[in-house]
Amino acid sequence: MPIPAAASDALARLLGSRFSQAQADRDLHAQSETAHAAPPPDAVAWPLSTDEVSAILALCHEHRVPVIGWGTGTSLEGHALATQGGLVLDLMRMDRVLDIRPGDLQADVQPGLTREALNQDLRATGLFFSVDPGANASLGGMAATRASGTTAVRYGTMRDNVLALQVVLADGRVIRTGTRAAKSSAGYDLTGLFVGSEGTLGIITELTLRLHGQPEEVAAAVCAFPTLDAAVECVTMTIQSGIPMARIEFVDADAARAFNAFSGAALHEQPHLMVEFHGSPASVAEDARRFGELAAECGGQGFDWATTPEQRAQLWRMRHGAYRACLALRPGATAVVTDVCVPMSHLPEAVAAAAADIRAEGLLGPMVGHVGDGNFHSQILVMPGDAAELGAAKRVALRMAERALAVGGTISGEHGIGIGKRPLMAAQHGEALGPMRAIKQALDPHGIMNPGKLIPD
Repeated sequence: MPIPAAASDALARLLGSRFSQAQADRDLHAQSETAHAAPPPDAVAWPLSTDEVSAILALCHEHRVPVIGWGTGTSLEGHALATQGGLVLDLMRMDRVLDIRPGDLQADVQPGLTREALNQDLRATGLFFSVDPGANASLGGMAATRASGTTAVRYGTMRDNVLALQVVLADGRVIRTGTRAAKSSAGYDLTGLFVGSEGTLGIITELTLRLHGQPEEVAAAVCAFPTLDAAVECVTMTIQSGIPMARIEFVDADAARAFNAFSGAALHEQPHLMVEFHGSPASVAEDARRFGELAAECGGQGFDWATTPEQRAQLWRMRHGAYRACLALRPGATAVVTDVCVPMSHLPEAVAAAAADIRAEGLLGPMVGHVGDGNFHSQILVMPGDAAELGAAKRVALRMAERALAVGGTISGEHGIGIGKRPLMAAQHGEALGPMRAIKQALDPHGIMNPGKLIPD
């Protein structure tokens, strides 16, 4: 239902021009990166401080107005769509670095700051923030979806790199979770609870992040393989051998073809691994040598080394641009994007089965993945309005998830649940959904925080 007049009037008095019910602003915040869709929200607000977020949520709690947090809008499972109307809280103007403590390897930031902007600020310190999902996402959104990315195999996900949070609860109360200490055994891990909660329990307004030292030496390369199975088998052997990879990314032949067309690359239209090594010059050389031997055993060929910072940046820009590149394979298409994560021993069969499913359904679905931790993605291209294609794509995504669960994996390694994977939560969690619902009820009794997401009714 529409926002009550009393609530919209109060929000307008509080925020002035930073509260809008204009159609253009509402439409801008109704867009999704993928095939998920929903009507526009009823209004949009742009807060500048925790105090403003607190006042907004207190008003919305009083008037039962749904509140949906918004960052850069790059999530892939419809997380930020206003499926039940209400107010989108756009946090992108809360984008400051609040404090950098090099001696502690920590930084305090606001949620609208992007990961690239943070790393730009950190350049002079010799430190960097490691989590790299590809998109230049907001750090608050990355925490809310428990994002990871290309460097997770070495440095961990957002779960590992968020030390503390400031969160505004549904009724406007402000709490702090976690500490600046390296560890704590004091009470429930509320930081871990809110990281990955997808805005359903509160709005993150401040983050304390773990930083890492810039490696002394970096080397990167791309290598082709004769078959999909060979490339994935090389990944499994590499991880089991204990080589400390900084990145080990898989792209299939369709993705390689997309990179050539979109980025002007000259890759063979075969499966490839993209790898990166961090450390001292001696350790990087030794790790690269050991990986090269394993790749050769699996039929790897045509190593193309990126030896300068510019070449490495170009290599990873190509990988990070995979979504747009693959969309361009079929002009006018949108995508059903799905990811699963499986134990490493089951990775080859999971990737092979997904590829066979895509072919059997007659679909075009390039696959890429952060396969060093068993996580891979399929981007299934469908034409808008084609119900048959959409149904086929959803069948493929469902079977990928079912196979992952059957071997002890998960329905999502990093994209999260949103609305796209919400129906699968019972299959993964079973009776554990009861405690999840109890937590939601305790923290958000009126159900205003990002309703219709994450936990099924």
